[in-house]
Amino acid sequence: MRQYETAFLITPKLEEEETEKLIEKMAEVVKKKKGKMVNIEKWGKRKLAYPIDKLDEAIYVFFHYEGSPDIPHELQRRFRQTETVLRYLTLKKDEQTQLRKKAKPGKRGKAKKAEEKGKIAEEPILEPEKKEESKKEPPEELPEVPPEVTEPEPEILAEEKE
Repeated sequence: MRQYETAFLITPKLEEEETEKLIEKMAEVVKKKKGKMVNIEKWGKRKLAYPIDKLDEAIYVFFHYEGSPDIPHELQRRFRQTETVLRYLTLKKDEQTQLRKKAKPGKRGKAKKAEEKGKIAEEPILEPEKKEESKKEPPEELPEVPPEVTEPEPEILAEEKE
């Protein structure tokens, strides 16, 4: 079975009871299609990044479920038919990341197992090198800048007139 995550935004104009009914109705789709609902996250009202249908807020809901590929298609079909759902997005979770979380124990877990078997070779502990304090000399002083010339030289003025 594949794992999916579906996020959808519900208009905030609905009352709490109507919102709960809509969420339950969408969750039933997963059960009817023989899927397994792993988790339902209800974030509540949140501000939108940009207005959708002249609304600045929406109710965020996330479904995490396992099942066949026809489940997301059915959910999307129902989202399109429901006017109170503003936006929706379904993601197929990556199987490799799920396997990594399960199969990859921490480094300490491997070290403890090897230590119990007596297979650890002692490695010298390296101390970080101390940085030598270098005496920095102050920067050399810059030569003085000549004062600005405010009046042009008379020779230049004579050339310009000719």
